[in-house]
Amino acid sequence: MGYKVVVVGATGNVGREMLNILDERQFPIDAIEALASRKSLGTECSFGDKTLKTKDLDTFDFTGWDIALFAVGSEATKKYAPQAAKAGCIVIDNSSLYRYDPDVPLIVPEVNPEAIHGYAKKNIIANPNCSTAQMVVALKPLHDRAKIKRVVVSTYQSVSGAGKEGMDELWNQTKSIYNPTDDKPANKFTKQIAFNVIPHIDVFMDSGDTKEEWKMVAETKKIVDPAIKVTATCVRVPVFVGHSESINIEFEDFLDEDEARDILREAPGLMVVDKREDGGYITPVECAGDFATFVSRIRQDVTIENGLNMWVVSDNLRKGAALNAVQIAETLGNRVLKKG
Repeated sequence: MGYKVVVVGATGNVGREMLNILDERQFPIDAIEALASRKSLGTECSFGDKTLKTKDLDTFDFTGWDIALFAVGSEATKKYAPQAAKAGCIVIDNSSLYRYDPDVPLIVPEVNPEAIHGYAKKNIIANPNCSTAQMVVALKPLHDRAKIKRVVVSTYQSVSGAGKEGMDELWNQTKSIYNPTDDKPANKFTKQIAFNVIPHIDVFMDSGDTKEEWKMVAETKKIVDPAIKVTATCVRVPVFVGHSESINIEFEDFLDEDEARDILREAPGLMVVDKREDGGYITPVECAGDFATFVSRIRQDVTIENGLNMWVVSDNLRKGAALNAVQIAETLGNRVLKKG
């Protein structure tokens, strides 16, 4: 027996990737539906060698379905996720709506799979922010060994994190740079993104942090350890797919860079590519389309007593969103539902 699965928001970047990954990982499925808003009704989506036509989210009955993977914004999630949950369908939500709800588990399966049982309170599980997901996969095995006190992270986030509109804006602006008569002003982003970097993702808060930076702080505490101090600077860069992060870690105990490298090599979901030579590291171009989170540039930080630096790169549409959601579904199946 397999599962009856619904993908909500199937026509978007993340929704399409969810369908691809469900097929690639051979998730046990008896039935699958692709849902979208009324304006996208009938749009065709690929699922392996099958073609699915989207159905109307507004009129869909979730009764009898096992799992719904939500890849829509918070407003739509707020309306439809409780409907699905009430109908007995377990929601795995990719929006930010439920991440900070104490009655909803926030899960990265390599880090806190045991939290899956908390789904029963609301029949909802939250998927973390893309930049948080890849970071905590790299932090957790080191935290288990030497206990992390503080993390300083600077992100280099691709435009796909802002959806299709973000990718289109980078593409169109880049072309317009070489054609001065075809001006493409900033629309999705607050400033020109082509050949530029923008230190602003999501809205500004009273503290001066952006909401994206706050998310990384709050989610790391919820997923890994509430005692970890985190400070983040989140930056949008002119890269289509793949988020990169420069991470500085301060530990309670000393951790040698060689031991850290060995720990990360053995940790689930990670690949270490760390040679001190030209090209001996991973960039977003190499990580796009891959399941793994890559770690490079591991080295001691001699300016503090117990410090390490590292470079972490991952496909944000995969580990940062769709892959993690499917892994949550796998964890739910293996630990709770036990079908397939």
